[in-house]
Amino acid sequence: MFTLLAGLVLALFMLSVNATTGTGSSSYSDAPSGTSEPTASPTTGAPGDRPKPGRTATPTPSPTPTKKPPADGRYTGRTDDDSASVAITLRDGEAVAYFCDGRATESWLKGDVEDDGSMRLTGKHGAKLDGRLTGDGARIGGTVEIRGKSWKFTAPRAKKPSGLYRATSEVRGEKVDGGWIVQPDGSQVGILTRDGEPAKAPRLDPDTGTVVLDDGGRLTARPVVP
Repeated sequence: MFTLLAGLVLALFMLSVNATTGTGSSSYSDAPSGTSEPTASPTTGAPGDRPKPGRTATPTPSPTPTKKPPADGRYTGRTDDDSASVAITLRDGEAVAYFCDGRATESWLKGDVEDDGSMRLTGKHGAKLDGRLTGDGARIGGTVEIRGKSWKFTAPRAKKPSGLYRATSEVRGEKVDGGWIVQPDGSQVGILTRDGEPAKAPRLDPDTGTVVLDDGGRLTARPVVP
C-alpha cells in the first residue's frame, strides 16, 4: 500500500512539472526574440536634386547682346546727276534730312535710323528718303523721291562747319524760312522762302550763322539736329 501511494505521488509531481515549463508566442510581435525589424537606409538630398535616368541638364541660354543705334554724325553730298544737294544729320537713332536744288525744289524729312543703319525718312506731300549707312558709317547712300520724281545720292560723313543749317524768323512783317547745305569744300546751296515764295538763299557765314538778306535784313541760321 505504501509503495502504491508513493508511486501515485511521484506521478502527480511529474505532471505538475511538465505543466509549468511549456512555451508560447508574443502578442506584440511575430518576430523571434532577439531580432528587430529591418530599417531603410537613409538617403541624402532632396528628390529634385537627384538627376532622373535618361535626362540631361539643359544649359541656360546666354543673354542676347543689346544693339546700339548708329553713331551720331553729319553727312553731306549730292545727287548722282549733280542737280541737287542732300544733307542728313543723325543723333540718338534719329535722322533729319534736307534736299535742295538751290532754286525752287526742297524738302525736309525725318525718321528713325535702324540698328542695321537703314532709314526711311518722310516729309510733306509724300516726300521720302530711303537710305543706308555703309562703309562702317563713312557714308549714306540712297534715293530721294519728291512729287513723283526720284534722285539717287551719296552723302559722305562730314565735319563742322559742313552740314545742315536752318533759319526761321519774321523779318519786316514777313515770315522767312531758309535752309542751307554747306559742303566740305566750302560750297553751299540753299533756298529762302519769304511769305511762301521760294528763291535762291543768300550766302550763309558758317562760323557765325549770319545771313544778310538782299534788303539789308539779317537772319541767324543754326545747325539742324533731330
